[in-house]
Amino acid sequence: MPLSEEEQRILHEMEQRLYAQDKELVEKVTSSSVYKYAGKSTLLGVIGVLVGLTDLLVMLSKSIPLSFLGFVIMFGSALYIERNLKRIGNASWYDANKTLKNSGLPEAVNEMKNKFRGKFNRDL
Repeated sequence: MPLSEEEQRILHEMEQRLYAQDKELVEKVTSSSVYKYAGKSTLLGVIGVLVGLTDLLVMLSKSIPLSFLGFVIMFGSALYIERNLKRIGNASWYDANKTLKNSGLPEAVNEMKNKFRGKFNRDL
């Protein structure tokens, strides 16, 4: 159900007031995305896996409990990575479905193709 003109005007006024009162919040919200957050979290998880693996290998001959701690860190980090990759996948499916509903199958395929090209074809 579309908004009436009065509701649109009120919403626009609220947006303008928010921007005037807290520009920092507006910039932070508009610049962040699920992909950015989940990508950073995935990188943190990879670092956790490497730390856990290093602890596991170094402490294996010295202390079994500390070695087990490395395994627990590594396992927890792997679960954290999996959760964030799932978020990225869900967001991608949502974006694809939204594009498909708005513009049809050929346009959705072209948009996803261009998005992947933009991510993987970077000038070095």
